[in-house]
Amino acid sequence: MPEQPPSAAEDTAAVNALRSAVMRLSRRLKHQRVDESLSSTEMSVLGTLARCGSATPSELARKEHVQPPSMTRIVAMLEAKGLVRLDAHPEDRRQKVVTQTEQAESMLAAAREKRNAWLAELAAGLDEDEWATLRAAAPVLEKLAHR
Repeated sequence: MPEQPPSAAEDTAAVNALRSAVMRLSRRLKHQRVDESLSSTEMSVLGTLARCGSATPSELARKEHVQPPSMTRIVAMLEAKGLVRLDAHPEDRRQKVVTQTEQAESMLAAAREKRNAWLAELAAGLDEDEWATLRAAAPVLEKLAHR
């Protein structure tokens, strides 16, 4: 007999389990910090700059889903800590472009290394089938995270 497609109730249960697991795992990952002086929002902005490159504060606000005045404050705090620099926009001198510094790159690399090590230790208890499922799910989760 051919396999039946999942029912709406099964899809709802899967989405609920995914949401719950991702939230718990995210909270636990946030505790694996290198620099306790940065907020999770500041870390997220640095991660966005690392992933997407330099951006205006308005572009960062859109990508981070915060209001522009909030992003202006976040960028000012990161600049004061030496983690970003502001340069004149090449086409519009009224705007600024935010770029992460080498200090930010080093800090992000250390944070990534610590979190990856913690997650690898946690995943070490998975069997081969679970690892195969995790490998297959990773690109899908990445796609969802960046929509």
